[in-house]
Amino acid sequence: MTSPDSGVPRLVIAAPSSGSGKTTVATGLMAALAGRGLAVSPHKVGPDYIDPGYHALATGRVGRNLDAYLCGPELVGPLFLHGARGCDIAVVEGVMGLYDGAAGEGELASTAQVAKLLRAPVVLVVDASSQSRSVAALVHGFVSWDPEVRIGGVILNKVASDRHEVLLREAVDSVGVPVLGVLRRAARVDVPSRHLGLVPVAERGSDAVDAVAAMGAQVAAGCDLEALVGLARAAGPLPGGSAPWTPGPMPTHHPSRSVKKSTPRVAVAGGAAFTFSYAEHTELLAAAGAEVVTFDPLRDEELPEGTAGLVIGGGFPEVYAAELSANEPLRKSVAELAFSGAPVAAECAGLLYLCRELDGLPMCGVLDASARMSERLTLGYRDAVAVSDSALAGAGTRMRGHEFHRTVVEPGAGAAPAWGMRAPERRVEGFVERGVHASYLHTHWAAEPGVARRFVERCRTS
Repeated sequence: MTSPDSGVPRLVIAAPSSGSGKTTVATGLMAALAGRGLAVSPHKVGPDYIDPGYHALATGRVGRNLDAYLCGPELVGPLFLHGARGCDIAVVEGVMGLYDGAAGEGELASTAQVAKLLRAPVVLVVDASSQSRSVAALVHGFVSWDPEVRIGGVILNKVASDRHEVLLREAVDSVGVPVLGVLRRAARVDVPSRHLGLVPVAERGSDAVDAVAAMGAQVAAGCDLEALVGLARAAGPLPGGSAPWTPGPMPTHHPSRSVKKSTPRVAVAGGAAFTFSYAEHTELLAAAGAEVVTFDPLRDEELPEGTAGLVIGGGFPEVYAAELSANEPLRKSVAELAFSGAPVAAECAGLLYLCRELDGLPMCGVLDASARMSERLTLGYRDAVAVSDSALAGAGTRMRGHEFHRTVVEPGAGAAPAWGMRAPERRVEGFVERGVHASYLHTHWAAEPGVARRFVERCRTS
């Protein structure tokens, strides 16, 4: 069955390498198109949580990830259609260089693979700051590398002058690829970075709003929006009659159960310290029958009333360690819930928050472990299997995940570890204690919807 949205106009914004300006161009294009009254669906290739926050600010819609490693290639189209439902156009920001994917896995999880799965034309953003005629060789190489990837145009970024622009346009014209935009250097669109990439929207407030507005103005002034929309409309239907992904219907419950037990309240950590989450997680929890309530550990002094389960995703607790530690009432509330046996799912930042201390500052003390900042960046996809039965998964459940942190937890695993890593190295990691499942591993629950259903059922019965 073909979805009525399967022909949604779409573009992939890619680049030869990281640092070329993909986020600026993609976010700016989203903002410029939204400013013209179009409903824009924002997407990001890969596991990145930060860029989708800027995309959401530009479009007024939830930014969604498309990750062929975490979710499998077969879910890329359905997840795309789920996010793009009812939209006029979709803009997909790529990851790293166009053909860069999971290490040692060929094209898997690359922007090129996602573009092919979506049958979406690619716009190549080229940092032209240190080249002129050589840009032709670069563009020619990217166009010819994989004939299945359709590069429909180029946007030249960081162009120095009118003369520089003329030289670049002449070079790209010789390759037969249209130049769809030329952007000068502009400091006002720069987004500050730190140890894990860009500073998230939630931390920047009005500065983020101003930056996104500047990106939109720059792209509107420097790019041919009509040509870009025309290219997006040429994408055609998705392959295979793809239908949108769905988190599932709301379940029916036995009438003898109380309302509290049949619709358990699941508290999800948010705010500036915990910004890393996939929108599909809360959708899956709601579809499994939970009432999802967001709280901010930096501001709220207790968990939402009636909390039956707790989800603490990723973010930057190391940046807010002092504030999190100072909120002693909430730390005690979290500990009481965890020690009661209620289901608690914690990923990365959530793991740090549950530790005894972080950089010497008291945290929740749910886990007998200590966390600290490290000079070493741990980054990469992981192939994992659940080692212990938990509120999230039964032992033996296989999932793929992603690690991204500059912290160390000692010990790295409890008596009952959460995951056994099968690749790229064999080791155990994380903690399963009482109803707690805590780990560094970020996972995408759309790949294994049973995770959310199991968690909600444990909330009903704990």
